Amino acid sequence: MKKLIECVPNFSEGQDMGVIKMITDEIEKIEGVKLLDVDPGKATNRTVVTFIGSPEAVIEAAFQAIRKAADVIDMSKHHGEHPRFGGTDVCPLVPVSNITMEETAGYARQLAERVGKELEIPVYCYENAAFIPDRRNLANCRAGEYEGLPKKLEDPKWKPDFGPARFNPRTGAIAIGARDFLVAYNINLNTTSTRRANAVAFDIREKGRPVREGNPITGKIKKDESGNGIWIPGALKACKAIGWYIKEYGIAQVSINLTNISITPVHEAFEMSCLKAQERGLRVTGSELVGLIPKKAMIDAGKYFLRKQQRSTGIAEEEIIRIAVKSLGLDDLKPFNPKEKIIEYLLEDPAEKNLVSLTAEGFANETASESPAPGGGSVSAYIAALGVSLGTMVANLSSHKPGWDERWEEFSDWAEKGQKLKDELLFLVDEDTRAFNKIMDAFGLPKGTDIEKATRSTAIQEATKYAIEVPFHTMQKASEGFEIIQAMVDAGNPNSVTDAGVGALCIRSAVMGAYLNVKVNGAGLKDKTFLESIMSEAEKLITQAQSKEEEIFRVVNDKISK
Repeated sequence: MKKLIECVPNFSEGQDMGVIKMITDEIEKIEGVKLLDVDPGKATNRTVVTFIGSPEAVIEAAFQAIRKAADVIDMSKHHGEHPRFGGTDVCPLVPVSNITMEETAGYARQLAERVGKELEIPVYCYENAAFIPDRRNLANCRAGEYEGLPKKLEDPKWKPDFGPARFNPRTGAIAIGARDFLVAYNINLNTTSTRRANAVAFDIREKGRPVREGNPITGKIKKDESGNGIWIPGALKACKAIGWYIKEYGIAQVSINLTNISITPVHEAFEMSCLKAQERGLRVTGSELVGLIPKKAMIDAGKYFLRKQQRSTGIAEEEIIRIAVKSLGLDDLKPFNPKEKIIEYLLEDPAEKNLVSLTAEGFANETASESPAPGGGSVSAYIAALGVSLGTMVANLSSHKPGWDERWEEFSDWAEKGQKLKDELLFLVDEDTRAFNKIMDAFGLPKGTDIEKATRSTAIQEATKYAIEVPFHTMQKASEGFEIIQAMVDAGNPNSVTDAGVGALCIRSAVMGAYLNVKVNGAGLKDKTFLESIMSEAEKLITQAQSKEEEIFRVVNDKISK
């Protein structure tokens, strides 16, 4: 599955859009990156840029943007309302999908090291990329701002993590880090009262509300012995919130910033808002997402509400997201289009034609055409996906079987495993064709000079190796499906035992079909050690698949005979 990270650099220029365009042009030059947003602020003289892509592409784009900013922004002439200490002031990386925070922090440190070494800009690593606890907080790193930077760099305690401890009046310094995704999210209330919306906001936000003397609304704020105000914390961590009235909609909202959705996800903020609103005689009518959201956050929300209903979570991704949209009331004020609000969907190329997006008839027609791809490898992956889907169907039917209510979670877990495996196999349907195309591209390279011949030969061998690995991976993933099929034959809904049996037949055929692709593609590989290792494992998978299918088929036959 593709790893995605987001980058949100803040540049100390918000008035000259020509300058900003020179910076964003550098980002858009990098393949594998998509520019999502450019948000300038005149008063702050600062622009927030958002782009996303694979980790390697993102850190390359970030580096080029920082390099260009160092050329076109002169911090010695900068003035603005927002705290800042560098031309590229901060550059956080945010994990979006299929990547951990630890991995993201590693990429942030790679970027920081390169900026310090090649651009000679002092770099402080903050938040999850921090080497020193005191530097986790961005405010500490930026304390004293640009004007205090010369003195700060002389202090051994504030020696940069990378780059010289030397003041550069043009570039200043930069903070590079890794943080969680921030979601801007509004809760809709059945009231026009800002005061009541604020009350709910104070109930849920981490900061809470101040303790007052006498009147809880207008009374003087109580202070501790040190003279600091005393606050009652709210119900949710990593949550900022305030109430306001929206004239456009004619309602009051609780406006929320979720600063760490791994601590407080969207669905928890919604549920707590519902609870606190109800305690105050109000009702939540829905919610509104401002900006974008990672797909995982929507999937987590959908699964949360399905579990509340004691329904299987092992259903298709689009259905889970539909449950999330309806449960959160995201279409309360206006239509909610997941394709426009979920980051991963925005990155999809509408021009790209994937086999798995075809109709069943379209896939068959494409396979039957005169083109050599899709071929046996793609079809093997597809029938494996169908086999696993049959097992997943039996799990879902079993979770809803009357009289088996107490077992819904058992079968939901199997269905989740099946959905994940099905998605991986569907990915391999197209990946097998892409592997074939890599070989064709390699054979199409020029072969005139000795260097060109060597380059072409290397490319052919690397592409051939990949064309072996893809069907072998199909064999491995297909074989994992037997566990689900076996469980459904043994303990699933008996009315669907033949469906599970057909699933076993599909998986066995997929393993054998993919094996043929491994074998034929290996004929042209020079690395015989690699090939022998793969073939040895592939032959074991063939034997296991045949044995497992016979065992399952025997049980299915016995059950339907009775």
